[in-house]
Amino acid sequence: MEAVYKRCSALTEVNTSFCPGCSHGLAFKIIAEIAEELEIQRKLVWATPIGCTTFSFGYHSFSTFGSPHGRAAATATGFKRRSPKTPLILYQGDGDAAAIGLGETLHAAARGENFTVIMANNQVYGMTGGQMAPTTLIGQKTTTTPKGRSMEKAGNPFRLAEQIAVLDAPKYVTRQALHSPKHVLAAKAAIKKALQIQMGEGGYSYIELLTACPTNWKIDPRNIKEYMEKYVIPQFPLGDLKG
Repeated sequence: MEAVYKRCSALTEVNTSFCPGCSHGLAFKIIAEIAEELEIQRKLVWATPIGCTTFSFGYHSFSTFGSPHGRAAATATGFKRRSPKTPLILYQGDGDAAAIGLGETLHAAARGENFTVIMANNQVYGMTGGQMAPTTLIGQKTTTTPKGRSMEKAGNPFRLAEQIAVLDAPKYVTRQALHSPKHVLAAKAAIKKALQIQMGEGGYSYIELLTACPTNWKIDPRNIKEYMEKYVIPQFPLGDLKG
């Protein structure tokens, strides 16, 4: 019998620990598929800091290293300069890349470091119990904004992709989403393009993925698509911003 679908060779058989409806597992799956397609599943290195992204250890065949909270870009800079030909992905949450690690994120982008950053933007701090993130929507309720985020007290949601896109050095900046098959395919194409840039001409790429956290959003996972299209994407428009 001909196999029409099989487990990606870059994925292990370890079941993930993510909540129902969480997008991290889907992101890991398409990244593993890209690594297999580019035949780099034994070469690619995966950098992950603190957050739900930390739970990526053991799910794929990539060599992995961790970093202190918010310092993934700084740690990755040291690694990449020591091993410039090794393909490298940083997989960070919005709290890590856009809050505690914002300085490291922006300066790595400004320097044009030759690695690929993927930021999972789920508009909340997931691992620590659902606190407000820089990306939390106006009116969105979190444990630290029980009445909803207020523009007067907390400002507007932070659009990191737009900030990186105005810098000179980055080669490719895009925002994609994972809430429908169409969007998953677009996200996969964007990640593949970023890795090809890194391994070819070289340069910094930033991919922002709009991801779901129904546990901390307090919604039914079956309503993710509607929620994303009604509330999240209007605040964080999809598409390429540079490159």
